[in-house]
Amino acid sequence: MNLKEYRPRVIDKKVKEYMSAFGAICIEGPKWCGKTWTSSYNSKSKIYIGDPEGNFQNRKLAEMSPSLVLEGEQPRLIDEWQEVPQLWDAVRHKVDQNKSKGQFILTGSATPNHKGILHSGAGRIARLRMRPMSLYESGASSGNISLEALCNGRIKPSMTGEVDIRDIINLILIGGWPANLDMPVDKAMLLSVEYLEAIINDDVYRIDGIKRDVSKMKLLLRSLARNESTTVTNKTLKKDIKAVDDEDIDVDTIASYLDVFSRLFIIDNQPPFSSNIRSSIRVRQAEKRHFSDPSLACALLKATPEKLLNDLETLGLLFEALCIRDLRIYAESFGGNIYHYQDYNDREIDAVIELKDGRWCAFEIKLGANQIDEAANNLIQISSEIRKDKEGIAPSVLCVVCGLSNAAYRRDDGVFVVPITALRN
Repeated sequence: MNLKEYRPRVIDKKVKEYMSAFGAICIEGPKWCGKTWTSSYNSKSKIYIGDPEGNFQNRKLAEMSPSLVLEGEQPRLIDEWQEVPQLWDAVRHKVDQNKSKGQFILTGSATPNHKGILHSGAGRIARLRMRPMSLYESGASSGNISLEALCNGRIKPSMTGEVDIRDIINLILIGGWPANLDMPVDKAMLLSVEYLEAIINDDVYRIDGIKRDVSKMKLLLRSLARNESTTVTNKTLKKDIKAVDDEDIDVDTIASYLDVFSRLFIIDNQPPFSSNIRSSIRVRQAEKRHFSDPSLACALLKATPEKLLNDLETLGLLFEALCIRDLRIYAESFGGNIYHYQDYNDREIDAVIELKDGRWCAFEIKLGANQIDEAANNLIQISSEIRKDKEGIAPSVLCVVCGLSNAAYRRDDGVFVVPITALRN
C-alpha cells in the first residue's frame, strides 16, 4: 500500500479531530470504500486481522492474546477488528490504562453482535461512519461551491460548465468505489456485481454464523433496487417481491434481512425530518430507502448506460441517490445531519440538512435544468406553509441541486441553484 498515492478524503479532518479527543476511534462503513487506506494514512503501525497470510495467523494471534496485537507504535491500526470481537474490550482496557489520546484506529465493514463484547466503549472509542467516495473526492466535482457556505446563505455565482447526461449516467454506474477510479465504465460496473455476490455468499454468514436463504436475500435486494429513493414500507417490499418475482417472503424475514444489510452497511437509509420542525403540520415517519452507493442498485437492476438513457424516471431516482450520498458526506463533515421531508398533504422535500445550531436547509434534487422552476416553487410553497404555522420553524436556505445545470447562482426568488458536479463540503 503506497500511501504516497493516497487521495485525500473528506473524513480525514474529522479523523484528526476525533483522534485528539478520544483514546481510540472506530471507522465503520461498507467494504471497499477506503477505510483501510484512510486509517493507514493516519496511523504509524498496523495489523490486518483479515490477512490470509500464514493461514490467518493474525486472526489466530488476536484470538489467543488480544492484548498482544495492540503492541506497536501509536496510533495503531487494527483493521477489520470485528473478525475478533474481543479486540474491542482489549482496546477499551488499554485506553483506560493509558489516558493518552489517539492510541488506536479500528476499522470495520460489519457491525457484529454484542456477544463477546462486555463494554460499549463509551467515552473511550468514538465511532465514525465512512462512505464511498463523493464526486468531489473522486475528482468528478470541481468543488467550486462549498455546501457549508451554502447552508449559511453564502455563494459566489459562477459558470460551472456544461454537463452531458451520459457523464452523469457513468458516474452513477461507476459509483464511489476507490478501486474504480480511472476504470472504464463497463469494467467498473463489474465491481458492484461482485461486491453483492461476496456480501451475500460470504459476509452475511460471517457476521453472526447464521445461515440464511440466499435466494430470498437476493429477491429483497432486487426489490430495494426497484424502490431506490422511495419511502416504501416492508409490507410494500413483500408485495413487490410477490408481484415481480412471483415469490413470497414474510414481513418478519424482511425485517431481519434488512437489519443484516444495515449491519453490513449495504443500505444507508434517509430518516424523516419532523420533530425538529416543531410544527403542527403532520408529517410522515417513513425512512427513504437508499443503498450505500447507487451503483449497487444499478447492479441489481442490470442497468446499462443505454437502459438508463431510455428510462429517465429510474435515472432520476438513481441521480437523487447519488446526490444524497454526496450531501450526506459533505454535511457530516461540518456537523450537519441529513433527512427528508414528507407530509400528509403529499408535499416532499428531497433532502433536509439540519445544522448544529438548529437551523435547517431544504434541498430539491433534479436531474434536468428544465425542472428547476418547478422544484424552486415547491420549496417556496412548503416554506411558506411552515411560516404560516406559528409553531413552525421555516428553512433558512432553499436550494435546488441539479445535474445538468451549467451555473451556480441565487435566483430572484431567493432559491439557490447548484450543480452536483460543482459541490464540495
